[in-house]
Amino acid sequence: MPTAAVSRVAPASAPPQALPAPITAADKPRYDLRTRTLIEGPIASTLMRLAAPNIVVMLAQTSVGLVETYFVGKLGTAALAGVALAFPVVMLMQMMSAGAMGGGMSSAVARALGGGRHADADALVLHALVIAAVFGLAFMTALLLGGERLYAAMGGSGASLAAAVTYSNVIFSGAILVWLFNSLANIIRGTGNMAVPALVTIVGVVLLIPLSPCLIFGIGPLPKLGVAGGAVAILLYYAAGGAVLAAYLRSGRGIVRLTLQGIRLRWALFAEILRVGAVAALITLQTNLTVAIATSLVGAFGAGAIAGYGTGSRLEYLLIPLVFGLGGPLVAMVGTNIGAKQPERALRVAWIGAAIAAGMCEVIGVCAAAAPRAWLALFDTAPEMIDAGSRYLRAVGPVYGLFGLGMALYFASQGAGRLLWPFLANLTRLVIAAVGGFIALRITGSLTGVFAALAVALCAFGLTNAAAVAAGLWFDKATRKSLAFRSKAL
Repeated sequence: MPTAAVSRVAPASAPPQALPAPITAADKPRYDLRTRTLIEGPIASTLMRLAAPNIVVMLAQTSVGLVETYFVGKLGTAALAGVALAFPVVMLMQMMSAGAMGGGMSSAVARALGGGRHADADALVLHALVIAAVFGLAFMTALLLGGERLYAAMGGSGASLAAAVTYSNVIFSGAILVWLFNSLANIIRGTGNMAVPALVTIVGVVLLIPLSPCLIFGIGPLPKLGVAGGAVAILLYYAAGGAVLAAYLRSGRGIVRLTLQGIRLRWALFAEILRVGAVAALITLQTNLTVAIATSLVGAFGAGAIAGYGTGSRLEYLLIPLVFGLGGPLVAMVGTNIGAKQPERALRVAWIGAAIAAGMCEVIGVCAAAAPRAWLALFDTAPEMIDAGSRYLRAVGPVYGLFGLGMALYFASQGAGRLLWPFLANLTRLVIAAVGGFIALRITGSLTGVFAALAVALCAFGLTNAAAVAAGLWFDKATRKSLAFRSKAL
């Protein structure tokens, strides 16, 4: 089998480098059918075919949190506010393991397969799991030791703080399980296989949804665990799902295989993941820091306001896995085409995916802004909660389309291995939300001003990412000129 030249993608913070000359027919690797589809198949239909099971799985996974929130709401506003306090931190771990570092894993596998480096793709599996174990242990240690102080700083007190600590301690005691599950799923997605992670997740959710309320309320022989019950059910889901995904990769039925035989840990392969995943993790940290700061600003108005903002912002968090449904295929398709030295196709994939994501998110945002109570009342009907949540959705919902645009281009940039501008875009969002929200609170003394700052921040995030990709900043000047010339010729 002909061996392709190794495709090296520079660190996200490094200056863009020129892409090597396109692979000639003589040098082109012998791709398997799934990889060939990513680099040769029709873009829109391939993207949607891959995204369909992924969107279903993300919605199913998100439904777990929504069902849990619904039943926790039955325990009272204090319990709901406690889970809302812990939620940004739990989502930080979820987004970092599934979308950030997990995206780095998918990108590394996709680029290796696109460049014909199958042995490296196999070796990346073990390297990814080592990274997952280290990060899972770090999350567990940090939140078990410092969770209570963190939630108190975010505005928690009394019963709401106690609920937050209880929920957090259970979830983060099993942080490694969450990291391993999401890492295994992303490795498989990096090969272009979205069906196996989708099937495992959907079956798990079907079993988990009835288990969560049983553990919260103590139905039948199961103990009544209160807010901790939902967390216990989630950990059981991740443990079982991770075992199934690991068994699939060990079986050799996929394009890559989990094996210890002949694999030597190499820094170069860790770097393949971390050069994308580490920067993406910083972006995820920024995103959740934005929510945490906003929660602390809202906390000045009491537990009801925290519950309202937390419940309203759950819709924003719902958009993230929805866009991730497209993001997984975007990482795989863009990464594989970058590895195969097809920059024009990689860009077309990015823009088509971004347009789809923006449209979906805008429809959801407009509907939420028009009828916020329809969403909020699913979880609680306390007047102060409904008021705060309605203000949030009316201010931020109409710009959800730009948020979806920015998120899709962020995932595409992961596939390309270029995350400097998404990092700067999200940093801009953080600064506007934090500084703008603080100033708005001081000037207006109302929640509406804080939420307006959050809306402006989302706009800046989406537009900055779009401007960077449109300017061709994935590539150096010579490559940008070449791409522009070819575009005009077409």
